[in-house]
Amino acid sequence: MASDGGPLTPGDYITHHLQNLQVCQVDGEWAWNQCAGNPMTINVDSMFFSMLLGLFFIWTFGKAARMATSGTPGKLQAFVEIIVDFVDSIVKDSFHGKSRLIAPLALTVFVWVFLMNLMDLIPVDWLPMAAGAVGIPYLKVVPTTDINVTFGMSISVFTLIIFYTIKTKGVGGFLREMTMQPIAPPTRGAGLIAAPFIIGFNLILESVALLAKPLSMSLRLFGNLFAGELIFILIAIVGIWQLPLHLGWAVFHLLIVTLQAFIFMMLTIAYLSLATEEH
Repeated sequence: MASDGGPLTPGDYITHHLQNLQVCQVDGEWAWNQCAGNPMTINVDSMFFSMLLGLFFIWTFGKAARMATSGTPGKLQAFVEIIVDFVDSIVKDSFHGKSRLIAPLALTVFVWVFLMNLMDLIPVDWLPMAAGAVGIPYLKVVPTTDINVTFGMSISVFTLIIFYTIKTKGVGGFLREMTMQPIAPPTRGAGLIAAPFIIGFNLILESVALLAKPLSMSLRLFGNLFAGELIFILIAIVGIWQLPLHLGWAVFHLLIVTLQAFIFMMLTIAYLSLATEEH
């Protein structure tokens, strides 16, 4: 039903499915779904499903580790070993520094993002209808269609980029990277008068390039998954004929789900590898 009590139009249906379950403080009290324009809004559904899937990842891989045997592995152990070996080989080929954090980080990023993306394959009405039956008016089940989630992950990677750059090259090396390239300022002669302007110009260019890393990571993941979710919603509007269309798009979208998790992992490894390289 639409908010005015009339039949639900396609526009109302799409708007409803793209609305997060939100909570925020209004006049000092917590309020649900009255958060338009409030920068401190919490998207409860995004937080819930991202944390739930993160715990599922930890539980599954922890169980495989506890059950690990040197003999014939079980199906779960074999599956986990395939993923771990796959990620480990990519890290060895792509990361040129020395850090025991990168491989576990890459594994966590790949599996966690994949699980969040995979929620997009659940028919769009199933979980929201179940939530509506218990009085929850809105429910978005794909955390990576929430730009706050993708930005949160990319900002975490950005923080690690800064940390590893300073750890490897020092504060001075980090500042030299930001100010002495791509145009080398003159160090002697009449050109010295232009050096401050060149350094300032380099700082602007390098700052844009540095900030573009988390921005591109978050927007790429968000954009692809949001577009996929929107297509599933449009398919659902068809009604009873949606099943063959849903299955067809789901098969294709499974490639996008996996590819976007892989790309996010590869960008994480590549950016951290660049942060540890001396040249």
